[in-house]
Amino acid sequence: MKDAREPFSYQSDENVPYFDDTFVVAVMDGECALCTFGARLIDRFDKNRKIRICPVQSPLGRALLVHFQMDPTDPESWVFLENGIAWTSFDAWIKAGEAVGGIGNLIRFFWVVPQPIRDWIYRRIARNRIAVFGTADMCSLPNPSFRARLIGDE
Repeated sequence: MKDAREPFSYQSDENVPYFDDTFVVAVMDGECALCTFGARLIDRFDKNRKIRICPVQSPLGRALLVHFQMDPTDPESWVFLENGIAWTSFDAWIKAGEAVGGIGNLIRFFWVVPQPIRDWIYRRIARNRIAVFGTADMCSLPNPSFRARLIGDE
């Protein structure tokens, strides 16, 4: 789902720390194994290296979620920020796939699924992801390529 705010609205929010928004930013749970897997896929398939990953648990991640009226402790909260526009829920997954390109474009199929169904699927996965997939520490991944993508905890 696309946030209704003006693009780049977070730039004028004094509670959002400055960050380089010339990159695409995925704000995702840094303690979720499914999210960590998704972040690894971004690192592997984003050949143009245009996507940065910001853990929800970082000061920047929390501030961005609050700016977009999301609860940083809610498992459904994640944002895909592209060209200053925030995408959430399943739509954010689709936009992430498009941004990665290549094999990531396969998820574009879901644009044809009605929004209420996409939202229902997303909520089911988000609410059960820790129970099903467990936890992981995204920020402790040793891969230098991946670590170079992390922002928000500087």
